[in-house]
Amino acid sequence: MCTAISVTAGNHYFGRNLDFEHTFGEKITITPRNYPFKFKNGTEFKNHYAIIGMALPKDDYPLYFDAVNEAGLGMAGLNFPDNAKYNKPKNGKDNIASFEFIPWVLSNCRSVDDAEELIEKVNITDEKFNEQMPPTPLHFIVSDKKRSITVEQTFGGLKIFENNVGVLTNNPTFDMQMINLANYMSVSAYEQKNNFGDINLKPYSRGMGGIGLPGDLSSMSRFVRACFTKLNSVYGEKEEEIVSQFFHILYSVYQQKGCVRFDGMYEMTNYTSCVNTDKGIYYYTTYYNHTINAVDMNKENLDLENLIIYELKNSNI
Repeated sequence: MCTAISVTAGNHYFGRNLDFEHTFGEKITITPRNYPFKFKNGTEFKNHYAIIGMALPKDDYPLYFDAVNEAGLGMAGLNFPDNAKYNKPKNGKDNIASFEFIPWVLSNCRSVDDAEELIEKVNITDEKFNEQMPPTPLHFIVSDKKRSITVEQTFGGLKIFENNVGVLTNNPTFDMQMINLANYMSVSAYEQKNNFGDINLKPYSRGMGGIGLPGDLSSMSRFVRACFTKLNSVYGEKEEEIVSQFFHILYSVYQQKGCVRFDGMYEMTNYTSCVNTDKGIYYYTTYYNHTINAVDMNKENLDLENLIIYELKNSNI
């Protein structure tokens, strides 16, 4: 399971926790402008926006978990089991396999407005990457400095939701997450109340604005807690202050190994990311390395044709 957030604090910052019971061999992967993206529908992009993100490079193809392009648009796919419904190719649509969806959008679009227009034409298909790698059920958050949207293709078709909180977790569907969030509005940044009227009661402790917030690791609870933490956060002005605060928000929904068991294994937060989308800097930590590391895409030659890959620093001991 996972949590993604989008924050505008001067610059735009976009990132996520990837929670799973094992790692995938993920690496920071830069796709330069001239890398030839070849899509299942026969389309090929030989020149496009450069992209940086966390990916599983497989057969010289970047299978992105989350990524940002050089124009400042970010996108992440999060687990969406039982709800995601991929289709066979349809006439009159841009038929894009689920693993191609992030490259399709980030190769083409500068903004969420651009992405929304492009996505309305898309049919996400059930085509496999290969015989050993069937499609993963996902829904997506797409963000820039001004807007975020959530994209879900379910049994009811492809839907695009305005995501005003800039947060995404997993099940249930996004509209149900927002309905549930309304239960906690009185303790969110939308409505902080300190006026007790004629009763003149005083809080007996600091931190009482969070009473009633769920503390478990389910996706609905993480959605509420991430919204509460993000919407109440103070970011500072310096880059290191903002990036540090971004990581602290995601650490509020961090999964410690041992708390969630699945098929005899334990889910944990494999990595946490934060990308300054204005500068193209990808910051990250891993479960066994809490030192914030950084890769700056603009220090590489972005006009190459081959992927640029960085191994993760998984230990600081």
